[in-house]
Amino acid sequence: MRSRGPLGLTDLAKGAELSRPTVEGLVEELLAAGWLRELPPETGQMGRPARLFTFHAEGGHVLGIDIGSYTLRAGVSDLDGTIVGTHAEQIASTAGRADRLAALRTAIAGALKASGITADRIAAVCAGTTGVVTAEGVVKLSVGLPEWTGLDLAGELRETFDCPILVENDCNLAALAERWRGQAGSVDDLVFVLAGVRTGAGILVGGELLKGVNGAAGEIGALPLIGWHRAPAHLTGFRDLPSGTQPQDAAAQVFAAARSGDAAAEWAVDQYARDLAEGIAALVLTVDPELVVLGGGVSRSGDVLLAPVRRHLDPFCLATPVVAISDLGEQAVLLGAVRRALDHVDARLYDTDTPLPKPSP
Repeated sequence: MRSRGPLGLTDLAKGAELSRPTVEGLVEELLAAGWLRELPPETGQMGRPARLFTFHAEGGHVLGIDIGSYTLRAGVSDLDGTIVGTHAEQIASTAGRADRLAALRTAIAGALKASGITADRIAAVCAGTTGVVTAEGVVKLSVGLPEWTGLDLAGELRETFDCPILVENDCNLAALAERWRGQAGSVDDLVFVLAGVRTGAGILVGGELLKGVNGAAGEIGALPLIGWHRAPAHLTGFRDLPSGTQPQDAAAQVFAAARSGDAAAEWAVDQYARDLAEGIAALVLTVDPELVVLGGGVSRSGDVLLAPVRRHLDPFCLATPVVAISDLGEQAVLLGAVRRALDHVDARLYDTDTPLPKPSP
């Protein structure tokens, strides 16, 4: 019903390979439980109209969170992945733990208000954050956010929500989003590179996240021999930037200058692309993906960046994968968090060994 609906009893019985009376009984149970809803009868037909049923996507909601250096985003989604409310809070990159957590709570409250959903009706929460994250939802290491290392982020969120809390690396979530609604489509082997003020990667192998035993898979930026640690300096350190330009705004200005034919800016972009390609090549040679997707702040300037990245990547690789620019923009991590939360709810929804969770009214 969820994948093919709306359906009538005859088509549903045929698809499920069950008798019509059996299916009719199951449908009545699911209607009563709130997981299906009956559609209004079709008009203009001869005889008695067929009863049509569809999955009640509004029977449950999840919350996705993106904790960035400058922006905190929260979004509420129904069980079909339709976003029904979002909110974003701006914050200084230098903000400490207390201020960032306060802004996070404001973003969450704003998303709940915008969606009309209360915290007790959220079936699962997933938060994406920079750094290495443990399976228990503790930030083991974060060099991008002040005072973030050691934070029990799952524990902080449990103060508001009485439901499963998931915490994932933001690049991992962006990779999930690309496969769900982005460039990857049905691609099972994917490297997502989040590039901007910082650079990180999320990896899918066989359609599953590759996280490693410590949750640190893809953190090759920690290796000084790889160019990722110096790549952003080609943009933030560009000599012709206007005085007072913020680091998060530098890339757009350098790419714009390169687009207009500024030779110095073109050189800066080329050097940035080369350093970026070094790290991408290390991942390509390790996991041999079908696709590499570039996302983050630089995705808005793919017309300038894509060609030099491909040119520098090719000599490093035995078999160069397809390289594409993400079209999810700033929503990639948030969408990935929603997808991860939905996956968790789905596993519970279709687990025949546990009672069906109670849907929202």
